[in-house]
Amino acid sequence: MASPAIRTLLEPHSIALIGASDTEGSLGQVVLANLLEAGFAGDLALVNPGHDLIAGRPAVPSVVDLSQPPELAIIVTPAATVPDVIDACGAAGIRAAIVLSAGFREVGAEGLALEREVLARAQHQGLRFIGPNCLGVIRTPIGFDATFSAGSARRGRIAVVSQSGALCTAILDWAQTNSVGFSSLVSLGIAADVGFAEVLDFLASDRETDSIMLYIEGVPESRRFMSALRAASRVKPVVAIKAGRHAAGSRAVLTHTGAIVGADDVFDAALRRAGVLRVHDFADFFAAAETLDSGMRCRGNRLLIVTNAGGPGVLAADHCVDRDVALAELSPATIARLDAALPAAWSRSNPVDLLGDAPPERYVAALRACLDDPGVDGVLVVLTPQAQSQPEAVARSVLALAANHRVPLLTCWMGGETIASSRVLLREGNLPTFGTPESAVDGFAYLASHAERQKQLLQVPEPLELETPPDVEGARAIIETILADGRTIASLAESKALLAAFSIPILRSVPARTVADAALIASELGFPVALKIDSPDVTHKSDVGGVVLGVRGVKELYKAWTAMMERVGAAVPDARLEGALVEPMWQGGYGRELMVGVLDDAVFGPVLSFGLGGTLVEVLHDRAVALPPLNRFLARALVDGTRAAAWLAPFRGAPAADRQSLERLLLRVSEMVCALPWIEAMDLNPVMVDEHGAIVLDARIVLRRWGSAHRPYDHMAIHPYPKELVGEHQLSDGTAITIRPIRPEDALLEKAFVGGLSERTRYLRFFYNFGELPLTQLSRFTQIDYDRDMALIAVHGDGAAARQVGVARYADLDEGRTCEFAIVVADDWQGRGLAAPLMSRLIDTARARRFELMQGSILHENKRMLAFVRGLGFETVTDPKDPDLVMAQLRL
Repeated sequence: MASPAIRTLLEPHSIALIGASDTEGSLGQVVLANLLEAGFAGDLALVNPGHDLIAGRPAVPSVVDLSQPPELAIIVTPAATVPDVIDACGAAGIRAAIVLSAGFREVGAEGLALEREVLARAQHQGLRFIGPNCLGVIRTPIGFDATFSAGSARRGRIAVVSQSGALCTAILDWAQTNSVGFSSLVSLGIAADVGFAEVLDFLASDRETDSIMLYIEGVPESRRFMSALRAASRVKPVVAIKAGRHAAGSRAVLTHTGAIVGADDVFDAALRRAGVLRVHDFADFFAAAETLDSGMRCRGNRLLIVTNAGGPGVLAADHCVDRDVALAELSPATIARLDAALPAAWSRSNPVDLLGDAPPERYVAALRACLDDPGVDGVLVVLTPQAQSQPEAVARSVLALAANHRVPLLTCWMGGETIASSRVLLREGNLPTFGTPESAVDGFAYLASHAERQKQLLQVPEPLELETPPDVEGARAIIETILADGRTIASLAESKALLAAFSIPILRSVPARTVADAALIASELGFPVALKIDSPDVTHKSDVGGVVLGVRGVKELYKAWTAMMERVGAAVPDARLEGALVEPMWQGGYGRELMVGVLDDAVFGPVLSFGLGGTLVEVLHDRAVALPPLNRFLARALVDGTRAAAWLAPFRGAPAADRQSLERLLLRVSEMVCALPWIEAMDLNPVMVDEHGAIVLDARIVLRRWGSAHRPYDHMAIHPYPKELVGEHQLSDGTAITIRPIRPEDALLEKAFVGGLSERTRYLRFFYNFGELPLTQLSRFTQIDYDRDMALIAVHGDGAAARQVGVARYADLDEGRTCEFAIVVADDWQGRGLAAPLMSRLIDTARARRFELMQGSILHENKRMLAFVRGLGFETVTDPKDPDLVMAQLRL
């Protein structure tokens, strides 16, 4: 939910322009002109200490001189004056500002100090602000243009949020040419205070916005960013472009994972997990805007191409391969319909070539058949102007068809002047149209990619169910011992002990301090064995000759030990050599060498990496990355994102590797990094996988200190499913129910629950009556972010007989300080003592999350609910803004 301050920033009813001017070309004059031209209907006050009249309007020296304080201040004064202006705004009762002024951190240390002063004073005054050094804000639904842009924005359904003002101006210019409109354009600038997260919260619930586009240069708070991004992406498509894709990221040099995974890999994984479509250049950014502006959505990636010219159809088909878009296969029934409607010379395949003389009727007949084919997820219509073509007539026919079909229909009218009027028709009909077949395929690829990423967004992994629960306390004891010893790198034996605590299959390693010990251990284990140097100062054993494989006897072991110690001593003369680890040689079948890694990204926290392993891991660079926590769907997707996936299949007589064992190993590693925030980096290399299972042969774990003041999962960008909140409860009549956090797969339970409420109960809960729960609302009820929000549902029965009988939820209102609650119980379960345990557990959860205040709005007429919350310790008072409502508050 967007906070009141953010709503004021983006939907003000009254504003003051501080630094207003009528000097031609000045910042104050340009912003004032844009405000007036946009037609802002609210009150506009002008502030400038040197003028009584500006552009024919009265002006005052300071905001404190205004008779009524405006809701929002727009500050365009020089940077040095901004701290005092902020103080004046606070004194006048203004709690929101947009600071366009430049001259802060972008100019160096002095500017950064000034920026910190602005932020400190704003916090002291309780004032939130966008900027500084930003282009400003546009909200077309209210005629609000507080920018110094030279171009205005058409009204539309796309919102743009950018850390670059220059990009905003480029988008506005492009949009004018291409007749694309916007609901909002927010330039964050330096984002010293308000950032992406809070603006996304507003846009997610904004009825004027259908899709969101982001230009990102950096993310300061990953948990907050990911939380808001996931919430927005659940209800609206989000497209992002990021600058600095190839900049050197944070790299953990102590691990192979850190050497091959860059910051951009992690950022891409974060967007993928949030269900966000990422593009890499402005052309794609604009093409995505063109497609999203239509409101189209698709269920898959099978595209059918209909064209009146073979060449463009082939180009489109080729580009489908480039973009991993599948060419739809026509069903026999569709081919029969096309045979009956098209000339005998039609292509009889995809692309469907209608031939150069195709009239509108031929297009209509072909499209009707193709749009009805269940194997088609989208249709691209291509027209090249030929002698017998009728571009406008075909465009009108296509628009009429599109209005009656849910399958996405994209168009490509190729050419210039001949088809210009047709493109206008298509755009006015809200049908995306492109100039080339390749860009049209790109447009469909965005739709298909968005649909696929939504599948990842819906994944809310629970802690892994193991036959033997993980020994978290034992693992912590090992870590505490290592850190107390002043070390941050676990030995191989310690690393494998940590893995064993989470039931991760390992090859046994036994430390030997002398060659005699090694010979005895090897005899007990059975030859052949491997020797690995045991030294806290050697990072990569193979690099310094610290690994010997396939030692087959005691005599060979003595030679191998001596030679290895000499090699390592020469390569790393200052290293402490504490002996060697003796391991049995892995005796598997058709094994594949793989690597599983973990690194701690500076922005997004722990990241899992998977790919080909062995000594060439940094040369092969075969890896895919994902943010934990994982579930089976996400683990499978992680494996499928690498070349190693193909190697796991049968080949040249080798049976398929046991992928299920590999996926279980990935899930266990995911649970390990969720439970142990001390892990900074980890290499499991090699992980051997054959037809019998997966096992870790070598491991390296790097630790860090982690303070006790942190909350659970503070080290992660995505909060796992809080299974610790699942519990059983017995009502006074003996009925057993389960109280647990809601999950996305509870959508049908939630829908049936709300649908089964009486009109009276719905009215008391939602303050209005409605028919069926809208899909967007259902998504927001069931797909919550457990870090900010909580919904505890009461479920009676199991499996198909399970029924939701109550729910209590809270939502974060202001950055973790205040949450808003709501509770409702099914009509036939009211009066049975269910509300009290639901609400008590919700309050306990909010306390554990360190909220300070819980509040809620209750209708005055809902006497039963008022008595209930007072019994729980809530204080109640009539809402000063609405006498029909009572505000209930509980200090936590």
